[in-house]
Amino acid sequence: MRVMVLVKATNESEAGNLPAAEMFEAMGKFNQELADAGILLAADGLKPTSSAKRVAFDGPSRMVIDGPFAETKELVAGFWLWEVRDMDEAVAWVKRCPNPMPGPSEIEIRPVYESADFEDLVG
Repeated sequence: MRVMVLVKATNESEAGNLPAAEMFEAMGKFNQELADAGILLAADGLKPTSSAKRVAFDGPSRMVIDGPFAETKELVAGFWLWEVRDMDEAVAWVKRCPNPMPGPSEIEIRPVYESADFEDLVG
């Protein structure tokens, strides 16, 4: 199963404060472990929402909204895409992850829809 692993933003990440060199090194080591285990499909950090845009849809209309966006706890600062056996394996890997932020932080794990999930819809 594929999962998207989301590193939730903090006030520090939204301020554009980059992690210390030690964190980059620890995260690089962790990413190498994921790659060596054949789990890592993609990974990246995201710039603060001050450099982001959103496009709001309402029927045929589109409205562009410039960042920064409120509610930091609802924002994403980075992600991984993993191929794991099940959610338990994903949780086990996240528990091994270095804390991605200097203070308290959260990582969310979301299963990715697979084509088999839509078989009943497309016949």
